[in-house]
Amino acid sequence: MRQLGILTSGGDCPGVNAVIRGAVLGGAVAHGYGFIGFRDGWRGVLEQDSVSLPRPSVRGISRLGGTILGTSRTNPLAGDGVDAVRACLRSNQLEGLIAIGGE
Repeated sequence: MRQLGILTSGGDCPGVNAVIRGAVLGGAVAHGYGFIGFRDGWRGVLEQDSVSLPRPSVRGISRLGGTILGTSRTNPLAGDGVDAVRACLRSNQLEGLIAIGGE
């Protein structure tokens, strides 16, 4: 199955869980993608801290506050961050990464 990663970054705001839900459902139904969510934004990518996001896992999350994935203000461009992101994409066989929020 084709896979995409998804993360939330920066400060929290209303509607983040609805965006996660929309991406997972839309990507799965329209394009056949599976999703991996990274915990605490870019930190989760850099440390490869992830959780599978099958369609049933996003049921009802639009009504929840905050973000089910957590967030952080980690800078993925600092130090060896770019190489770590590349390694994460390769090791998880991800075709892309959806970053929600940030600056």
